[in-house]
Amino acid sequence: FLLSTPQLPPKDPTIQSISVGRGTKKREEDSGTEVGEGTEDWIQSKAAVRPPDQLELTDAELKEEFTRILTANNPHAPQNIVRYSFKEGTYKPIGFVDQLAVHFTQVGNLIPKDSDEGRRQHYREELTAGSQDSAKVVISETENLEEDEEPKELEAEAGSQVDETAAGIPEKVTEESVETMQPKERKLTNKFNFSERASQTLNNRLRDRECQMEPPPRTNFSATANQWEIYDAYVEELEKQEKTKEKEKAKMPVAKKTGKMAMRKLTSMESQSDDITKVSQAAKIVERMVNQNTYDDIAQDFKYYEDAADEYRDQEGTLLPLWKFQNDKAKRLAVTALCWNPKYRDLFAVGHGSYDFMKQSRGMLLLYSMKNPSFPEYIFSSDSGIMCLDIHVDHPYLVVVGHYDGNVAIYNLKKPQSQPSFRSTAKSGKHTDPVWQVKWQKDDMDQNLNFFSVSSDGRIVSWTLVKSELVHTDVIKLKVEGSTTEVSEGLQLYTVGCGTAFDFHKEIDYLFLVGTEEGKIYKCSKSYSSQFLDTYDAHNMAVDAVSWNPYHTKVFMSCSSDWTVKIWDHTIKTPMFIYDLNSAVGDVAWAPYSSTVFAAVTTDGKAHVFDLAVNKYEAICNQPVVARKKNKITHVQFNPIHPIIIVGDDRGHVTCLKLSPNLRKMPKEKKGQEVQKGPAVEIAKLDKLLNLVREVKTKT
Repeated sequence: FLLSTPQLPPKDPTIQSISVGRGTKKREEDSGTEVGEGTEDWIQSKAAVRPPDQLELTDAELKEEFTRILTANNPHAPQNIVRYSFKEGTYKPIGFVDQLAVHFTQVGNLIPKDSDEGRRQHYREELTAGSQDSAKVVISETENLEEDEEPKELEAEAGSQVDETAAGIPEKVTEESVETMQPKERKLTNKFNFSERASQTLNNRLRDRECQMEPPPRTNFSATANQWEIYDAYVEELEKQEKTKEKEKAKMPVAKKTGKMAMRKLTSMESQSDDITKVSQAAKIVERMVNQNTYDDIAQDFKYYEDAADEYRDQEGTLLPLWKFQNDKAKRLAVTALCWNPKYRDLFAVGHGSYDFMKQSRGMLLLYSMKNPSFPEYIFSSDSGIMCLDIHVDHPYLVVVGHYDGNVAIYNLKKPQSQPSFRSTAKSGKHTDPVWQVKWQKDDMDQNLNFFSVSSDGRIVSWTLVKSELVHTDVIKLKVEGSTTEVSEGLQLYTVGCGTAFDFHKEIDYLFLVGTEEGKIYKCSKSYSSQFLDTYDAHNMAVDAVSWNPYHTKVFMSCSSDWTVKIWDHTIKTPMFIYDLNSAVGDVAWAPYSSTVFAAVTTDGKAHVFDLAVNKYEAICNQPVVARKKNKITHVQFNPIHPIIIVGDDRGHVTCLKLSPNLRKMPKEKKGQEVQKGPAVEIAKLDKLLNLVREVKTKT
């Protein structure tokens, strides 16, 4: 607040004394006392003394006003208080400072008169005071009546009876009046606590759910550490390391120096991390639980989401992106192979390498589970890029891979070591060019594991695992037809055909197809190594994939970099269906649930899903499935039981996509008829389409 105080001029002491003297004289005259003696002494005692250093101010200076502002700021209040702001995520100083300083507080029971409780107490006091007054009045009236009755009692006895009745009446009146003068307490109406009784409903009380669990088992451990105990522990550790080294030597007699060093490091690490391995299983389970919570919305979509918009689309479908699998170690490596595990349906293997022969470096084999999208279950690295892989049907822990340098190797998932359990060498007949595809086959007569491989060097090789060694057998050597030339001395030279893909028949064991870089597809037999059973002029560029239909024994499919996908009947040399996808086709795959559904991926980042039973002329789904246009999709695979596909691109990413209901249509139920299911129905469905095409071809 502002306080302005004008500076008044100091009064002259002489004037002051005179005025005081006059006042005293008037008072003395009024009181009638004598004034004359001792007046000067009194004036002198009251005279003001002017200090010698007092300023002599002019009238203008005396009239000048000075304004002073009085503030209630607390000088001891802190000015640098800082609070954490959750909105901005930083500590911020508080601008408002509390200047209030409390000097004295006392708890009392005083109630304001205007409050509800004050009004109630005041009303009660009035009621009690009024009732006491009324009682006093009634009592005084009764006393007066009794005094009046005393002289009347001296009168006649007849009159006395009447007086007795008259005296009894006021007694009753007094009792009734006292009772009526105490009214009941009236409840004060309050507009703030009004509630309509009819609108109040009974709320069910909350239930407490409690659970009791067993406490984890605990044990007390105590030990003393002496010099000899520490020495014994070190000796025991050294014995363990020596035993593990002897075991590894017995298993792998032929090993490189680098491999030995790596194994030594591994064994030492394993011995050191004995305690960690005990916790690894529990840690893996906890990691999966955390990921399940993190990706809960995706897991719900995977299990329950069905695109309702499919009902309004004209037989077209969509792909819903689910998880995205990627690893930092395989960032700049392309996805060169995909394969689902035949036993564990949520597990799939990814091969990483490079299709650019100028940028060849290392390779990686990763195995992911849909239960843990953030990190692979198994990681294996190799010196050369992995170009293909396959998982054994009966032994799902065995993974065979083909490398860019022509080697083949077998990894055992039960032994998570960085090195493969078995590997081909130059002595054991490795390929001289990249291995483009490998396939496990049934065990031979001696129950030995065996697989086939195809390479650009024109050899199709059968590999057999005999006594922990890979033994190779050349099944067939690809030759380009019409390229043989006779040289002097009866020698023949021929151009080698470069195999790029192959696939074995699902029922006829000896029959298989081979695709080449020249665009031809050869139908071959394991029994004949010198000639082909049939040749198809399939494509104008390299054949990227060949695949037999899982239901129909005569039908197979091929794709190529010449932008086309072709469906064939192996008894006819011309294709039954041809689809142009306007970009190089990297891979094709048949759906496991239908004989007419297949998917193809192109280098422009799109996935195409076809259903021949719905539309014979074009895809029912064309959808880009990678973020950038520069990303090229290299491979696609259907899950054996779930309605999902996985696609891999050249940036090392694997994307999981869910098929909408239109892409996996099953036959409709008819009234009174059971829906027929099974391989026979699927074969008949595809046969019906093929017969239509055959009729058209025979007419033309």
